[in-house]
Amino acid sequence: MDKSLIRNFSIIAHIDHGKSTLADRILQFTGAISEREFHDQILDDMDLEKERGITIKASAVRINYKAKDGLIYELNLIDTPGHVDFTYEVSKSVGACEGALLVVDASQGVEAQTVANLYLAMEHNLVIIPVINKIDLPSAETENVKHQISDILGLDKADIVLASAKLGTGTEDILESVVSKIPSPSGEVTNPLQGLVFDSRFDAYKGVVVLIRLMNGVICKGMKVMMMSNNKVYEVQEVGIFNPRQSTVDKLSCGEVGYITCNIRDAREVFVGDTLTDAENPAAAPLPGYKKVHPMVFSGIYPASSADFHLLKEAIEKLRLSDAAFVFELEKSASLGMGFRCGFLGLLHMEIIEQRLEREYDLNLVITTPSVVYRILRKDGEIEEVDNPVKLPNAGEVEETEEPYVRAYIILPKESIGTILELSESRRGSYVSTEYLDDKRARIIYDIPLSEVIVDFYDRIKSATKGYGSLDYEFLDYRPTSIVKLDILINGEVYDAFSSIVFKDKAYSKGKVVIEKLKETIPRHLFQIILQAAIGGQVIARETIKAVGKNVTAKCYGGDITRKRKLWEKQKAGKKKMKQFGKVDIPQEAFFAALKAQ
Repeated sequence: MDKSLIRNFSIIAHIDHGKSTLADRILQFTGAISEREFHDQILDDMDLEKERGITIKASAVRINYKAKDGLIYELNLIDTPGHVDFTYEVSKSVGACEGALLVVDASQGVEAQTVANLYLAMEHNLVIIPVINKIDLPSAETENVKHQISDILGLDKADIVLASAKLGTGTEDILESVVSKIPSPSGEVTNPLQGLVFDSRFDAYKGVVVLIRLMNGVICKGMKVMMMSNNKVYEVQEVGIFNPRQSTVDKLSCGEVGYITCNIRDAREVFVGDTLTDAENPAAAPLPGYKKVHPMVFSGIYPASSADFHLLKEAIEKLRLSDAAFVFELEKSASLGMGFRCGFLGLLHMEIIEQRLEREYDLNLVITTPSVVYRILRKDGEIEEVDNPVKLPNAGEVEETEEPYVRAYIILPKESIGTILELSESRRGSYVSTEYLDDKRARIIYDIPLSEVIVDFYDRIKSATKGYGSLDYEFLDYRPTSIVKLDILINGEVYDAFSSIVFKDKAYSKGKVVIEKLKETIPRHLFQIILQAAIGGQVIARETIKAVGKNVTAKCYGGDITRKRKLWEKQKAGKKKMKQFGKVDIPQEAFFAALKAQ
């Protein structure tokens, strides 16, 4: 394909603004998928994506489009996620493109993640084509949204394309804008091979499937290629594209997007952002790649049965292939055995990883309470980063403690300002500013500790604003704080899976809530269960789960009372022995209840 006829673009937007539906219409309009094969959210191939109605993984697809000028163009489209937790997926996608469709809902308007994704695209110098979607809705405020795009985002009103992805309105206008406004790729076929690895996945038969965008050169079957990060050489077994089905081709040329397989069986050998080059005629330098991602939230993942540890290890390594933002290291717990300490970009990211591991690899897992990374300055001058309550030093060894802060951007209806200000203050937020975007909506900016944001802050915003509020946040800095380790004791024994690092002033209320939630979710046993929350040696909350009652004297009717007393004493001794040796069965719901306790 002539490089001048290639267009690489992505679709970016806030969550639920119609990215996947628009991708569906483009595929149908260009004939890339037949009516018989078509189904909604065709690029969202995970069950989780369909169930939740969100995009989790970026998906690439090649489309051939005959434009009004009579020429046939090769369009490489990448559909991206919209939730704040999957921003890294968006950054990977825009890094492989020259342009982007910025989709804005005609009824919702510009939201927090719309702004964040626009800045992300601008960092990569992408050509932006603004699209107002859902213009067919009765609640659509098209003219108002045009003003928002112009005033808030600084984009030209003349470039805005009006569309309804549901009805197919404006699809041709969008494709014509892509062809006319987005530039063709740079680079040359004659230059040494440089391919950007922007994603990867694992296939049981073919090994690691490497998704690449060719910046220079040509790649074809039988070539010897080298990963520039580790200098490992492989022979290309298969070259292909997604259209949207996986299809083999003879070669990929400069500017094109596709995949290769090299029978790579070790998932750890492939890095997203790496540069692929010709082993015999290598490029002089690797491509810039991607900015290293830093996980914001850490939690332990353990198999419910210790016999499944090796299966979990294998599953995590394979999943890491398709999600470069997910990191992990080996960890051992006194109560749960061997597992992994995992890093995530947020709580939704953590939930999705956990569900993917359970569904795709048929595992039963236990998740520990999430924590952020605290910075500890010891009295001997050593600085230590702690993400696990077990590693928190004793108070006597600590000179100063700092916790991460984020700058939160909240876009909301004006009538909800009071509620959100109150919510932000209750989460130890520091007010920065309020900006009125139009006569109906405002943007509030707060500096908030990350530990207060990761659990249910976004859900609370959605509830308080009847679903119209949106949140975006970025890491700011570390600030001094006062923290303690909150332990949960079950029958006098510390259960480290429930241990957490909490702000000192909130320790009592958090301990009380966790204990109450555990009392609700742990079933009654044949012996009494005592639940306690403690800081150091001091118990700050306690609840008791009573033993299941059994009337041992039911068979006694009439006769002397001493017979009943004898049975009661025997039962008492049995319960005492059971309490000493009995194991408390803790269901998965108890871990989730403790996880979301605030």
